[in-house]
Amino acid sequence: MSKRDYYEVLELGKTATAPEIKKAYRRFAMKYHPDRNPGDKASEEKFKEVKEAYEVLSDTNKRSAYDQYGHAGVDPSMGGGGAGFSQGGGNFNDIFGDVFGDIFGRSGGGGGRTGQSRAQRGSDLRYNLELNLEDAVSGKEVKIQIPTMVSCKKCNGSGAKKGSKATSCSTCGGHGQVRMQQGFFSIQQTCPACHGSGKMIKNPCSPCHGKGRVEENKTLSVKIPPGVDNGDRIRLSGEGEAGERAGTPGDLYVHVVVKEHPIFTREGTNLYCEVPISYAKATLGGDLEVPTLDGKVKLKIASETQTGALFRLRGKGVKSVRGGGVGDLMCRVVIETPVSLTNEQKELLKQFDESIHGGGKRHNPQAHSWLDGVKSFFDNIKF
Repeated sequence: MSKRDYYEVLELGKTATAPEIKKAYRRFAMKYHPDRNPGDKASEEKFKEVKEAYEVLSDTNKRSAYDQYGHAGVDPSMGGGGAGFSQGGGNFNDIFGDVFGDIFGRSGGGGGRTGQSRAQRGSDLRYNLELNLEDAVSGKEVKIQIPTMVSCKKCNGSGAKKGSKATSCSTCGGHGQVRMQQGFFSIQQTCPACHGSGKMIKNPCSPCHGKGRVEENKTLSVKIPPGVDNGDRIRLSGEGEAGERAGTPGDLYVHVVVKEHPIFTREGTNLYCEVPISYAKATLGGDLEVPTLDGKVKLKIASETQTGALFRLRGKGVKSVRGGGVGDLMCRVVIETPVSLTNEQKELLKQFDESIHGGGKRHNPQAHSWLDGVKSFFDNIKF
């Protein structure tokens, strides 16, 4: 009897994707499986047919041969590549181990695979390192102390007492996983005896109690490159927790936290600061000493400077850790109002103010412009 088209068996088009093929197989395999249809020969034959179609269409090479030559391209009795089909009911556990493995969170496949018997990599660690702005800009070397898990020196991380060694787990046969039958599903789970390691330690090491790791405070020297900023991180390879069963250690990530500075704030490679100046200095102009991270420098204040004016000191900022030029220092001028004046000073200030007002717009152009704007606003309001 001639075989049906494999695409027709799974009710798919010839352009079906791999996920669509798997989804169709799941549906029909569950529908026709012998465990669900005991004694039903017709269902058993359909199950064989579905299985055969899936084994061809899920394999890229076999599917290509089938699309080109039909059944002759995959039937060994006709000189094709051969799909290697089982003539019986098939091992349902093995089939569903591959197709339904993701449902139960396991790697799937036959029972001969090892689960978690390999040594496991240690966890990565995070350390928050606080720096002041000066150290972040110039860079430095600091020592930090971190609590972590390190490989046990007594047993070299094996967990077994010196002179002994771990043996294969008798429950799972060293695979790290066991199979459990639930109805017509075969579920593969982590071995409860060895917890997935595939090994049993009869004579555990005393210091680490068979775990292969012990807690320890580790002191490390960390080189901070110049120009790091808040939120940057430095990776120290292999300085994280030691892996279980002599596995490779994880990494340590040092996260930089730059503390607030009393004078400067940083934005990228530029630094900003506010510089208070007297009313007289802003009016008459002159030289002013301002701080930088390299020391004091003179800033020339132009006459008639207004509050909020920004002065740029080129090259007095920060060089980024990622490269590029050095930023600038931006000094924002803030005119300070005099306080605690004497009666004589107050009288002089009144006389000065009266002389200024007598000059009209010439001395206070901004104030007069603002007043003109207010007057125009109210004149245009219709009551």
